[in-house]
Amino acid sequence: MDRRTLLKGAATGAGLIAAPALAQDWRASTMRFIPQANLSSLDPIWTTATVTNNHGYYVYDTLYGADMDFKPQPQMAESHEILDNGLRWRFKLRAGLKFHDGEAVRSADCIASIMRWTQRDAFGQLVGRVVEGWQVIDDRTFDLRLKRAFPLLLDALGKPDTPAFIMPERHAKTEATRQVTEMIGSGPYRFMPGEFNSGSRVVYEKFADYVPRSGPASRGAGGKVAHFPRIEWHIIPDPSTAANALTRGEVDWWERPPADLQPLLARSRDVVREVIDASGRVAIMRLNHLQAPFNNVKVRQAVRMAAMQEDYMRGSQGNDTSAWQLCRSLWPRGTAYYSGEQEDLMPQSIAKAAEALKASGYGGEKVVIINPTDFPDIGPLGQVSADILQKIGLNVELAETDWGTVIQRRNSREPTDKGGWSIFHTTGPAPGWGTPATSLLVRGQGARGWFGWWDSPKAEALTEEWLFAPDEAGQQKAARELGRLALEEVATVPLGQFTLKTAYRRTLTGMPHGSAPYPWSLRRA
Repeated sequence: MDRRTLLKGAATGAGLIAAPALAQDWRASTMRFIPQANLSSLDPIWTTATVTNNHGYYVYDTLYGADMDFKPQPQMAESHEILDNGLRWRFKLRAGLKFHDGEAVRSADCIASIMRWTQRDAFGQLVGRVVEGWQVIDDRTFDLRLKRAFPLLLDALGKPDTPAFIMPERHAKTEATRQVTEMIGSGPYRFMPGEFNSGSRVVYEKFADYVPRSGPASRGAGGKVAHFPRIEWHIIPDPSTAANALTRGEVDWWERPPADLQPLLARSRDVVREVIDASGRVAIMRLNHLQAPFNNVKVRQAVRMAAMQEDYMRGSQGNDTSAWQLCRSLWPRGTAYYSGEQEDLMPQSIAKAAEALKASGYGGEKVVIINPTDFPDIGPLGQVSADILQKIGLNVELAETDWGTVIQRRNSREPTDKGGWSIFHTTGPAPGWGTPATSLLVRGQGARGWFGWWDSPKAEALTEEWLFAPDEAGQQKAARELGRLALEEVATVPLGQFTLKTAYRRTLTGMPHGSAPYPWSLRRA
């Protein structure tokens, strides 16, 4: 597969090279960063797009944050008490917390933010089911009353992927199905709306009134010290242009260089390549269960049988097999509930899949794959799927656009002839997809769930069984049964697991490790 062909014609980043703003004195105050994709949606509660989650860590803060051991640590919270046999939690905020508009962070802001998050997030929805009510004690203290004890509450609030970001009450009261468009948080950086140009540039400036916690940063926890007064995201869809900008010193950090340009970057003495998230990521195919043909489980199962993971990994991550591995399980390798490959469900056989499709009752309905041309980790996945699914006999249309359009279109629940879709692909963090509470891939929430809208009361019952299991053995049993069920009914098709090498100038020091390209701790040597 020709990755260069995939990305041709998208070189809007060429403007960076010629821009007058590239005066040499920018380095004194600014860090320049090339993100994985364009930032087209700004609200990290409304969307699960990884790039928006990364943006969220700049602008917002959380009550709790996961450290490098995935243990929740106080962040905005000063303390908490567990009262009434676990049925009441009392939280107290740190003194002096402010939003970017100068207003104090209050208990009411936290309550409204968490309530909105419980409507959108999979783990948050589990929290929402057991909430009895909230009470403001004073501006810094509030209570959460529960219908039943929920021991994992802090893990939920501070999880590393799509956590409960805290925003002003007036924003948090926005209907959960609508985006918040004004970015005001209390995080270490302020979003600069006057300099935002989707598809070109995003600008953040250090928030002078942010008071970091003491101690070193650890993933999303600890002392989030912002050293750079200004950070600019430059959207450069063309990888060759991005590579040139990095090796010439016109940018400081490129989040996700594609595999075929890693050897070029390795030859530069001024560039460091490093895996900052050792737990890795998982590639997946998501099917639309609401519309034909994938409202038919037998058609979905034929697709699952055809998925040739090596083709997907070589197409998206290259031929270096040390960077990726097969994972025919919806529990990623290295996570608590991975228990081996499931070759019986994923034989990786075109012949078996074609035979299964013939027996499924498939009526020739069009399968529309919405696929990005500007996302090197994801674009090739859609191209591989189009090739494989045509071979087994599906009527496939590959609809290629930019990633922002894919994100918008996957919200549609309409048939394909009215702007809907059949398949999209994405990637996500292995730890974030490693438990029934945090994984979008195995939840059967139907219309209230993630794009694709798999509806399975049994899956939800198994999630509850895991959540409230009395011991580890009970959790293992429920989780493994859930993972098997979700793969049998094809809630999601796993396509492989991989790690990524980020690349940055040697003059950039303090590179934070963890689940996102965090902006804190970084300095220029």
